Amino acid sequence: MHLDDIIERIEHAFGEAPPFSDRPLVEQDVEALERVFGDKGYQAYLQDQVNRQVIRHYLTNAVMLGFLGEERLAAFGSQVATSEGRATLSLHMLMSSVEDASDLLLSRGAEVEVLEPLKPASGSRSHMKLVPN
Repeated sequence: MHLDDIIERIEHAFGEAPPFSDRPLVEQDVEALERVFGDKGYQAYLQDQVNRQVIRHYLTNAVMLGFLGEERLAAFGSQVATSEGRATLSLHMLMSSVEDASDLLLSRGAEVEVLEPLKPASGSRSHMKLVPN
């Protein structure tokens, strides 16, 4: 099964999105929203907020379930200090269970891996390949 198919099935299962506003939007509202929400800066901000949320929930769950001691939370500080670090850590957290929380800590002095966009071949469908550490 291809990633596109999986995403399409999940999106379909969500049903209709709830209304954005309780009142109808006039053309000026729509133009302002497109200017703000269509901006690359807003998209980067939104992705960073998602990454922060993933990290927050993952670490909270790991601590509450006893897989990560509260004192170890500070060790994630250098990893979450930058948007690139948050993106990398969030991706790893989405692919890992909370039981593996301690394994996500970087060794002292290690640099956060830089994520690089994939460059699929022209016309190819999206797919995912898991690469072990």
